[in-house]
Amino acid sequence: MAQPPILMLQDIRLTFGGTTLLDGAELALGPQERLCLVGRNGSGKSTLLKIVAGLIEADSGRRFLQPGATIRYLGQEPDLSGFATVRDYVDDGLAPGDADHSGQILIEALGLTGEEDPARLSGGEARRAALARALAPEPDILLLDEPTNHLDLPAIEWLEATLKARRGALILISHDRRFLEALSNATVWLDRGTTRRLDRGFAHFEDWRDEVLAAEEKERSRLDQRIAHETEWLRYGVTARRKRNMGRLRALQNMRDERRNLRRSAGTVSMAATEASASGKRVIAAENVSKSFEGRPIVRDLSIEINRGDRLGIVGPNGAGKTTLINLLTGNLAPDEGKVRLGTQLEMVSLDQRRAALDPNETLWRTLTGGSGDTVMVGGTPRHVAGYLKDFLFLPEQARSPVSALSGGERGRLMLARAFARPSNLLVLDEPTNDLDLETLDLLAELVADYSGTVLLVSHDRDFLDRTVTSVLVAEGDGHWIEYAGGYTDMLAQRGARPGASEPKEEAKRTASPDKGKDKPARAETRRKLSFREKHDLETLPGKIETLESEIAKLQERLADPALFTKDPDGFHTATKALETKAAERDAAEERWLELEMLREELESAR
Repeated sequence: MAQPPILMLQDIRLTFGGTTLLDGAELALGPQERLCLVGRNGSGKSTLLKIVAGLIEADSGRRFLQPGATIRYLGQEPDLSGFATVRDYVDDGLAPGDADHSGQILIEALGLTGEEDPARLSGGEARRAALARALAPEPDILLLDEPTNHLDLPAIEWLEATLKARRGALILISHDRRFLEALSNATVWLDRGTTRRLDRGFAHFEDWRDEVLAAEEKERSRLDQRIAHETEWLRYGVTARRKRNMGRLRALQNMRDERRNLRRSAGTVSMAATEASASGKRVIAAENVSKSFEGRPIVRDLSIEINRGDRLGIVGPNGAGKTTLINLLTGNLAPDEGKVRLGTQLEMVSLDQRRAALDPNETLWRTLTGGSGDTVMVGGTPRHVAGYLKDFLFLPEQARSPVSALSGGERGRLMLARAFARPSNLLVLDEPTNDLDLETLDLLAELVADYSGTVLLVSHDRDFLDRTVTSVLVAEGDGHWIEYAGGYTDMLAQRGARPGASEPKEEAKRTASPDKGKDKPARAETRRKLSFREKHDLETLPGKIETLESEIAKLQERLADPALFTKDPDGFHTATKALETKAAERDAAEERWLELEMLREELESAR
C-alpha cells in the first residue's frame, strides 16, 4: 500500500459465548483501495466489517480511522423501519453539506421512485433503497456486506459499474465471484480468527490460498514426523531408560502443544446428489405457452423442448416471472394457453429460494428424518443423521437445534442436504447460491455440472451460470423469452446486450425458434457483408490478443517476485494496475473477436 492507510485494525480479538471468533485479526485500507474480505460462512467476516464501521467494539485491539474520514455501511439486513417513504430513509443518511438531490438520483437509477412505503418493499427493493442510502453521501470509505443479495442481473451490473467509477475506498464482502473479480484490487482472507493479506484482487486469491494451505499441511507433516521420532526415543532410547533427559522431554511436550494449536482449516462440504434411474429422453415439451396475471403477460407464446441431460439457466430482472416460468414448465401451474407435456419416469427435487419448505420450529434432525428414526436414506444407503449433517459442516450439537437458529448460509446448506438425499433425475434450483460461501458454491457448481439428469436453474450469479448450464433462457420483456446456447457469457456474445434490454438482436430471435433442428431462411437484414471496420478488426484482433497475452505474462512474472512490494511499492502498484488494464483489454478484444467470428460464420451460412 503506497499511501498511508485511511483506516486500520490491529490485533483485534473478540469472543462470543466462550468461542473465539477473532484472534489477532488485522486490516489496513488505503484511500482509494478496493479490498474484498473473504472467508467461510461463520468465520466472522460480517462481525469484522461491523468493527470497521464502529458498530461493534472488540474485546481488545486498536481501530484507527483517519480524522475527518466518512464511512457508510450496508449490512445484510438493512432496517428501513420508522420511515414514511424510501426518500425519507435515503435522505436520513445524508450529512450536512451533502447534495440534497444525490439521494433521489440514485433512487431513480436503482428503479425506485422514492415514494414507496418501506414496509411494503420486497427484498430486492429494500436492498436497492439501502444501496442508495449508502452511496448518496459519497463517503471516503464504503463498507458493503453482500450487496448483490436479492438484486437481479441488471442491478448487479449497474452497481458494479457504479462502484468502479467511485474514487473512495471500498471493503466488500460478497459470494458473487464475478463481482469480486471485477472490483477488488486487494484481498484479506479471514481464516480461523486471523487475517492474511494479498495485495492483488480476488482473481488471484484461490491459487494463493491453496499455496498457503499446502504449506501448512507440509509443516504439519514435518511436525508429526518429529513428534513420532521423539516419542520413539522417549519410549525406547537407551538414555531414556537410564535417566530422563528433561530438556528433550519438555521439547517433545512443546511440539505436541504446537501440533494441537496448529488448527486445521475449516472443513469442506461433502456434497453429492442421489440420482434416480434415467428419465425418458424428452423431459419437458412446452408448445405455445402463455400466462398472464391481471392483464400483464408473464409468458407469451413460448415453445421449448428440454431433453434429458440439458441444464437450462433462466435469467431476467426481478419481477420478470422466472419462478412462474419454472412452475409452468414443471406442471405446478396451468398455462392460460398452450400446453406443457412432461416426460416419463421423472423424479423431481426442488430447491426453493425462500427456504419456505423449512419449518423454523423443527430441529435439523427431524427436518432430515421426517421425525422417524435417526437415519437418512442417501442413495439407497442408510446414513446416521449426525454423520450426514457433518458432511454439510454442521456440528453435532446443532442436530437438535431449531432451524430458526441457523444463519442464511446454514439454511441453504440444510436445504441442499435434504434435497440431495432424495433420488432425482430432474433438479429444479431457484436461486440456490443465496448466502452460500465461495467454497460451497464451487462444490455445488461441480455437482450440477456433473449431474447426469436434467437441471432447471434460476440464478443471478454469472459465474455459476457459466460453469453449469448448457443453455440460457432470457426474459426479453412483455412476456417474451428467448433461448441461447451456452452459458451467460455465451448468451451476451450472441445477444449483444444485457438482460432487460428491450430489443434483442434478430439473430438471437432465430435461435429462439422451437424448431431448432430445422434450417430457416435467412432474414433480409442479415444478408449483408462485413463492413470494412469489422473485417479489419477480425483480421487484426488475434495479433492484438497475442501481444496483450505477452505483456500480461511479463507483468505476472514481475509481480511473482515476492520482494517487489518491499523493494518498490510504487512499482508494485503500477504493475498491478497495468495488469488489470491489460487483462481487461484482452478480455474485450476476445469478446469482440468472438462476436465478429460468429457473425462471419452466420453471414456465410445464410448465402
